[in-house]
Amino acid sequence: QVLLVESGGGLVQAGGSLRLSCAASGRTFSSYHMGWFRQAPGKAREFVTVINWNGGSTFYADSVKGRFTISRDNSKNTVYLHLQMNSLKPEDTAIYYCAAAQFGSLTSQIRDYNYWGQGTQVTVSP
Repeated sequence: QVLLVESGGGLVQAGGSLRLSCAASGRTFSSYHMGWFRQAPGKAREFVTVINWNGGSTFYADSVKGRFTISRDNSKNTVYLHLQMNSLKPEDTAIYYCAAAQFGSLTSQIRDYNYWGQGTQVTVSP
């Protein structure tokens, strides 16, 4: 059974920090690129960041560059994906999803991701 389970969301004041995690199991996710996307109310889902299979390469959306950091831990049966979010802004409020892409280069395209988690809510108050 494929599972991607996000955790760590919550309510934080502007300028604060949160650390999201995603536990991915049921496939050899250690060979997948892993990414974070987010969806704000009334808006389309958007790319946040992606990390390659071994953690050696990352790519960020301009809106989060310098504030967010993605990392991963490829343990034997479960891959743990993290998103450290600093200097949070009200516009970062969204549901955050982790996702896994099996093929290709680092990608920001939703269609390239094969598996998705259910999401975790992040709310940043002014």
